[in-house]
This record gives sequence, C-alpha cells and structure tokens, in this order.
Amino acid sequence: MVIGLPGMMWSDVTRERTPTLWRLAGEGGAASLSVRTTRPGTCPTDGWLTVSAGQRSRLEPGDCLLPAAPSAAPNGGASAAGWAAIKKDNAGTIYRSRVGLLGDAAHRAGDCTFAVGPGAVYGLADGSGRVDRYAPSPERATPQDWARCRLAAVEIDDVFRAYQAAGVDTEGEQVPVAEAVRARAASTADQRVAAVLRSLPPGTNVLVAGLSDIGVPPHLRIAAAWTTPGGASAFPRGRLTSSATHRAGLVTLTDVTATALRLLGLPQPQEAVGSPWRSARSAQGATAKIEALEDQDVAAQAIRSVQGSFIRTLVGAQVVLLGAAWLLLRRRPRPARRRLVLGGARIVALLGGSTPVAAFLAGAVPWWRTSHPAAALIATVTVLAAAVTGLALAGPWRRSKLAPSLIVAAVTAVVLGVDVMTGSHLQLNTFLGYTALVAGRFYGFGNQAFALFAAGAVLTAAWSAEYAIRAGRRWAAGAIVAAVGVAAVALDGLPAWGSDFGGVLAMVPVFAVLALVVAGLRVRWWWAAGFGAVAVALVLLISWLNARSANPTHLGKFWKDLVAGNGWEVVERKFNAMTRTLGFWPVTIVLAVALVALYFALADPARWRAKPLVLAYRDTETMRAALTAVVSVGLVGALVNDSGVIILSVSLVLAAPLTIAAALRSVERGSPARAGTAVRKPAPRPSAPTG
Repeated sequence: MVIGLPGMMWSDVTRERTPTLWRLAGEGGAASLSVRTTRPGTCPTDGWLTVSAGQRSRLEPGDCLLPAAPSAAPNGGASAAGWAAIKKDNAGTIYRSRVGLLGDAAHRAGDCTFAVGPGAVYGLADGSGRVDRYAPSPERATPQDWARCRLAAVEIDDVFRAYQAAGVDTEGEQVPVAEAVRARAASTADQRVAAVLRSLPPGTNVLVAGLSDIGVPPHLRIAAAWTTPGGASAFPRGRLTSSATHRAGLVTLTDVTATALRLLGLPQPQEAVGSPWRSARSAQGATAKIEALEDQDVAAQAIRSVQGSFIRTLVGAQVVLLGAAWLLLRRRPRPARRRLVLGGARIVALLGGSTPVAAFLAGAVPWWRTSHPAAALIATVTVLAAAVTGLALAGPWRRSKLAPSLIVAAVTAVVLGVDVMTGSHLQLNTFLGYTALVAGRFYGFGNQAFALFAAGAVLTAAWSAEYAIRAGRRWAAGAIVAAVGVAAVALDGLPAWGSDFGGVLAMVPVFAVLALVVAGLRVRWWWAAGFGAVAVALVLLISWLNARSANPTHLGKFWKDLVAGNGWEVVERKFNAMTRTLGFWPVTIVLAVALVALYFALADPARWRAKPLVLAYRDTETMRAALTAVVSVGLVGALVNDSGVIILSVSLVLAAPLTIAAALRSVERGSPARAGTAVRKPAPRPSAPTG
C-alpha cells in the first residue's frame, strides 16, 4: 500500500495533532523524502507519475493542481486522463521515463492494481493508463477492495487542498496559509490514514510518501514505512535509507517504486533508477526522530536562501582581488609603505583562498538552528577562514614565498578527502556542496567540491615537489606528484568514497603529465592522449566492479546502462546539462576569451607584462606547471561533468588567490640581485607540455 500525502512535512507531525503518523514514525522506518522531479517545485501529478515510472516524470504542460479525475473503465476500473500524451511527452525528456512501469510489472506477475483517488490512478496505471479497481476516496472503498489486489495506492490530499483553497499564483509561488488551517488539514489527513490502516489485511507493507511540493520553494517531505500487525515487519524501527542516498534518514521519490517492486518480489526493470528503502536501526523514539528529520529541512531551506548569493559574492570578490592586486603592483609607493601594503594584500589573498574550505568546515556547526541562520553561517565561514589563514602564517614558514599558499591548498585537499572517507557529512547543505532539494547528488564528491579538491590536490602536489627540485632530486619530485595523484584519484573515484565518474577522467591525465613535467621529462601530445585513454579504462573498471556489488552507486548503474545499451542516454543527459551552463552567451564568451588569455599568460607572462607572475616563475620552478595543471583539470572537469563551467570557475576560486599571495611575496622581496643575495642558477627547464 502506497499512501500519498502531497505537501505533508515532518513539521506537520506531532503526537497530539497526527497520532497515527507519529506512531508510524516511532514503530517503523522514517526519513526525509527528496521529491525533486523535473523542475524545482514538484506538483502532485508529477509525483505520482514518478512513482509510476521509477524515474523523474512530469505533467507538461500543466498547472500545479491536483490530478484530473479519471474516466470509468469496465469491471470497476479507471483510466488516467490524457495518458497517451503524458506517456509520449515523458518518453521524449532527457530522463526517458516510462510511465506505467509499476502497473505493467504488477500485471505481468498476474497481480491486479487498486487505486483510491485520482492521483493514485496516475501512480498505478499500466502502459495503457488503466487500473483494475478504482474508488474516488477511502470512504467509498469496500472491505473486499482493500484485500483484492497485492498492489494498491491511496491519495490523501488534505494538506495540498488547504493551499489550493487559498490559491496559488501564476508563477507557482506558495501562498501564505494560516498555521491553524494547515494544522487542521494535517489532522484530517492523519485521521484518514488511520482509517486506511484499519482497513488493510494483516501483514500489509505500507509506504507513506509526501510525494510533492506545494508550489515553490521546494521542501523535504515525509517518508515512512511500516507493516500492519499480523506479519513479519519489513521495516524495523529506525531511519530509512537507500543506496540512492547512502544517508540514514534521507530517501528519494524514485525509491518508492523500487521499494514496492522489492516488497512484491518482482524484478526491478532497468528504467527504474531508485533503490529499495531499508531501515537503519535506531534507538530514537518518535519525537527525537521527527525533530531530527525536521531539522534536515530547516538546514536545506537556510542554505537555499543564501547559497546563490554566496557563490556570486565569492567569485565577485576574487575578481575585485585580482583587479586590486594589479592596480597595487602598478603603483610605486615608498619602500616602507610598499612592504606594508603588499603584506596586507597577501593576507587578504590567503583569506580569499581559505574561504572555500571554510565553507565546508562550517557544515560541522549547526548554524541553521540560530534565530538568524544566514548571518550565523557567514560569521562561521569568516571565522574558520581566518583560522586557516592564521595557520598558514603562524610559523616561520610565513616568510616563505610558497609555504603559506601550499598550506591552504593542502588543508583544502585534506579536509575534503577526509570528509568523503567519513560519509561526506560536510558536503550536504553547505555553500559549495549539494542539497537534497536539488537532488543532484547525495553522497561522495559533488561537482563543486571535486573542483576544489582537484585544484587543492594539484597545487599541493606541485608545490610540495618544489622542495625536491631545489634539492636537485627531480625524480623524487615526480614521485611526490605521482603519490598525491594516486591518493587523489582513489579518494575521488572509488565508490566507497568520492564515487565521482568525471573526476577520474579529469585528474588521471593531468596528474600524469604534471609528474613527468616536474621530473624533467619532455611530454608529447600523444602521451597526454594515452593518459586520457588510461583514465577512461580506469573509470570503466571501477564501474564494472561496482556493478557487481550488492549496493551499487551511480557508477555501477552506469555500467549496467552501458551493458543494456542505454549508456549513451546518460552521457547525452550529462552533456545537455553541461551545455546549458553555456547558455548565457555574454558570460560564456567572456569566459572563453579569459581562458585563452590565461593560457597564454601562463605560458609567457613576460610578453603579457605580468611582472608578479614572472617573479613567481623565477622563484618557484613548479609555479608554471601547477597553474597550467589547475586550469587543465578545471577545463577537462567542465567538459565531462554536468556542472560545466562552474567547475572551472570554482577551481580558479582557489588557485587564483593562492597564486596572488605567492606572487605578492615575490614582489615584496624584490629581485635577488637587487637585494644583494646570490642568484641561484636555475636547472634547465624541460619543454612545456604540448598536450
């Protein structure tokens, strides 16, 4: 039995107001439900169609109202309105969803389907749009109806109707509804759930799902699983989880289909992308469990309100920093003031480079529980960024041109690497992480986190190799880069940790070429192409191994799609998402021009009159290779991930200020000849990599 409660949230559930749902949460499994389908705000019909297909689906075109009433069919059945058009439309989306999948699976097994309410018809209809038995409401269903079919669904829409009665504007924005009105609607819905449960045969598995949003903004919704008395419980008391999220207390809407198929003992078709719910045992009572689940939505809403502005502010601040550094270095103030100004600018640059990792570290602080979460989050990030900057400048290494920037890069890579090894807790609901509201990623490395991790790892490897090169041990320098590269690829690509497909493709060739360059070898373009082929082979091997595990991640699912002949659809979907990031042509053109100019500037800064970069190149032999590698890993990462140019932008957000800090220190100390010190004769440089 699937009970759909469009719009219901855990904040609606209390012991006094909704005792039935409160009891289900305490006695069975409970979780927050991510209901994202094809648009930011999921409508009720979208939710039911997603249950039908086991894949993100939609009603398009359509408004965000309750599902249309079905037409009567022979023998007490019903047919969904507009089914042929809905089926054709969803087959043509990037998700290629097959609505009717759940109903077809039940019919192939010889089972019948029973739908209560118009929405339930959309959830259980087979490929022709038909359900075997239909009742307009739970009150009009007979005792025989409840026991007739092994698969049934009920729509209980009182909460959504409370908002519909108040009206939703043409943009789909959620309108204010009095708290008392929502409380009464939730109480009524709970009473109807109780009536349904009393009607079910003993040992019936019950899946409760919030199914949809109420306009926008989106929220996390209610998910619960319970078995009626008289049978073995499939969901012991605890928090629900699934292989789709790898997080206790968080499941997805597409998991409902997979769970229903598993409970019915039916095979899951390849088109259904969800994973069955299972209970992660917990000693928490209902009240503590519900409060924790409600807290997830509070955090998601808080980060949603400030995430976009933070990223814009961070990128804007970096641009201002670059401009200010350029203006500063063109001036020639008196030596005392010059040293003071350059030292202050260096601290600001290090602070800018420390901000991204501080944004992740802030996830360890429950800032969303404060009365002003946005202000608390910004303050937390600022304090943590200052702490990382203080570490970079705390010891005698602060006089070094490279060490402070190296420390910030290493802290960034280590923090993100340790995080994915321990469950990616810092990734969820953070500025540069991911959120269950978007439902693009729930575990491992998100695209922005990968961009920071890759940039931090590349800079750490190259700048650590600098010390081996100064000691005249170039092969040791190459070994350092290779060791960091192997660790970084393992952290990023292994399913138990980063589980990142595109990251392996980007990092393997970049680290390989970087290791050869710092080792003093000449790199040909076909070497880089060969390393790219190795990256493809490696990521396919990881996917194949993961596909053979009991709980495969999206890497293993991609291998299964590839074997089934559907791999190109996944690649096409990712490519389309990547190209959409290029849709704003003015920004895209500027970015492309800036990227070309950056490559030329890195190759020959003297020609472009980039004196600070010339000095940095003179003082640190790995600076040119490090910056080229960062730009390369960002560019390749942008091409093979659906976030596109965002990956390149975020990687430069780390690399740019750290490079500026090193360059400012070189300018501050001036030319060695003018300073009266011996000029170290540099070792012969290998040719620049043509790849």
